[in-house]
Amino acid sequence: MKKDTVVIEALQMTKADLLLAVSFLLAGIICFVGIIYFNSLPAGQVQVKVEGKVVGIYSLEKDRKIELDYKGENSVVIKDGKVKMVYANCPDQYCVKHREISRNGESIICLPNQVVVSVTGGEEQDADGVTN
Repeated sequence: MKKDTVVIEALQMTKADLLLAVSFLLAGIICFVGIIYFNSLPAGQVQVKVEGKVVGIYSLEKDRKIELDYKGENSVVIKDGKVKMVYANCPDQYCVKHREISRNGESIICLPNQVVVSVTGGEEQDADGVTN
């Protein structure tokens, strides 16, 4: 048996081998397209409510400062896909001390001024903890 014959026999594929190779190729293409699609979904939105009424809906993709002057004064900043309450004339300042939010369902609440800033449609939240 010649060396060339061994190489040719080793490269011969059965129908099952070809089907397996094509299925791996298709699975890879589907995963690639899925990653591209999910990374291109639009960013979430920031919903601002005062006294329970929606006063504005803003995209997380565009940086901006929102001034609210209803029951009290509040300033909200959207920057780099995150939302932060930077000013409130309320006495406790819990809303100003709250961390930035960017994930679906997170909110910052200024109770004295009745302002609720919440994220809708952003990234899903991670689990806070696990219980048995």
